[in-house]
Amino acid sequence: MRGRRVGIALARATVLTAALALAALAPRVTGASTPPPPDLAARAGLDQRLGAMVPMEARLTDADGRTRSLASIADGKPLALAFGYYRCPNLCDLTLHGLARAAATMPLDPAKDYRIVFVSIAQDETTADARSARDMLATMDPHARVDAWTLATTAPSTVQSLTHAVGFRYFRDPRDGQYVHPAGLTIVTPDGRVSRYFFGVDHDPASLRLALVEASGGRLGTVIDRLVLFCQHYDPSTGKYSVLVTRLMMVLGSFFVVAMAAGAWWLRRRSP
Repeated sequence: MRGRRVGIALARATVLTAALALAALAPRVTGASTPPPPDLAARAGLDQRLGAMVPMEARLTDADGRTRSLASIADGKPLALAFGYYRCPNLCDLTLHGLARAAATMPLDPAKDYRIVFVSIAQDETTADARSARDMLATMDPHARVDAWTLATTAPSTVQSLTHAVGFRYFRDPRDGQYVHPAGLTIVTPDGRVSRYFFGVDHDPASLRLALVEASGGRLGTVIDRLVLFCQHYDPSTGKYSVLVTRLMMVLGSFFVVAMAAGAWWLRRRSP
């Protein structure tokens, strides 16, 4: 519980800092002097809802104009799910490029092993906006397999349903019409359960890979991956994995016992 409160506080602090910085720049750009909303941190943030169910029946329209359910997009694979909007002048480009860098670095393939889904929260964005974002990403991050991503738009009610399920809180700033929202990534299991969160715009590829392997329920990864997951602890406040010393000692101790037994057996076989 304490880790969850820390994670929420960090997410809110990040959103508040970014929003205040934008607010400071806004008067110079637009000539406006309206102060930022007083309840900014309370209205935008990413609340961790580990174990919550995402509505997999939600229907999304991708950059090619195809409309499918989230379950159909997942196709039995874990999801890396993010929200934002394609005309966003600030966080969203950073979020998409950060995700692309991680995807390009990981040995997992978003076309075969997992799915990347980005959903627009803006009511007026269209398939053309999604397609433009996809083409830009594919040019700038050619190794991220962006062609296998789902950059989507959907109905406002579907956006509300999805964002509520994962704890993604946002609102539209009446001063400039832009959306105030957090930056983060939600890992979802193939059956729609929220598994892990990653905060910010840059994601450690090793931690992201472990989260996807874990969310796959054994479908991804190797025996070594499962041993690594057994020896590591997920920290909700940072969205990263750290070594769990007691479990590491258990594994090392088991290997030592097996090695000693194998050595004794080998010596007995060699003795006359």
